[in-house]
Amino acid sequence: MVSENLAADVAAFLAHKRALGRKYLSEEATLHLLLVYTDQCGVTESAGLTPQLLDEFVASRSRRRARSFNHLIGVLGTFLDWAVSQQLLAATPWHGTRRRETDERLPFLLDTAQARRLLESAAALPDNPRAIGRGPTYHAIFALCYGLGLRGGEACHLLLEDIDTDRQLLVVRGGKFGKSRLVPFGPRIGELLARQLKHRQGQEGAGPGSPLFTFDGRRCVNRTSASHTFRLLAIELEFPVPAGTTAPHLHSLRHSFAVGSLLRWYREGVDPSVRLFQLSTFMGHVDPASTAVYLTITPELFSEASHRIEVFAEPAWLEEQP
Repeated sequence: MVSENLAADVAAFLAHKRALGRKYLSEEATLHLLLVYTDQCGVTESAGLTPQLLDEFVASRSRRRARSFNHLIGVLGTFLDWAVSQQLLAATPWHGTRRRETDERLPFLLDTAQARRLLESAAALPDNPRAIGRGPTYHAIFALCYGLGLRGGEACHLLLEDIDTDRQLLVVRGGKFGKSRLVPFGPRIGELLARQLKHRQGQEGAGPGSPLFTFDGRRCVNRTSASHTFRLLAIELEFPVPAGTTAPHLHSLRHSFAVGSLLRWYREGVDPSVRLFQLSTFMGHVDPASTAVYLTITPELFSEASHRIEVFAEPAWLEEQP
């Protein structure tokens, strides 16, 4: 099988990945940039992807952050490997060199007091002509991210039919890699959702497939708008950011949920290794290794873990004493 059209090969590659349940949106954007560049160079076939051309393409993309640069390298490499597997190329023509991620920073974690201040500030946001009910809407979105560990996009894109108040379950559809899951919630989140449901169901044209969070009755609240609002509130609240830590952003709420769960288990005397599989499923991860990325070691966690070790080792220490 010989490649005749690079754009068709890219389209087939994306279709293959999406058939596996992956969204591949950022990857599609990256490959679109490649197609624009190759078109400018007069290259229309995959066979024209020479090492020199790919090096020049990568050099043309300004990626100061190592993570962003490595994503670019990874997307190109994955596409080339797929092209070889489909016999569109005889061999991979190029192997990009990744950068060392020496600029990795720890995620910002909100403690209970900071989360409470954030939610209170969100609830107090004033309406504007394009966003009626702005305060209660963002308060609920942020509460779901902090209280249930939802991703920002997952919370923003909930539909009325996704709320099962009788069984106290959320249906989170199309999460990362297109996966859906059930997320149970407690009475406090239940009260919050009940208020939002009552508000939405009282509006004209609100059917089961309508957005739970919306400002125009038709479209879900935009995840980017929610993220921007979160950053403005965090700046206004002047949360102290420790050295080596990223500035607060919407995904910080999901990180805070994961670390808060682990800390609570330590304090309750629960074995975290037993619960980690449950947390992984709850957060929509395939395995605990993905969840472990969220489990930043904080001073509180270190203290609780050290205490657990002392309690475990105390009998052995007593036996060694004369």
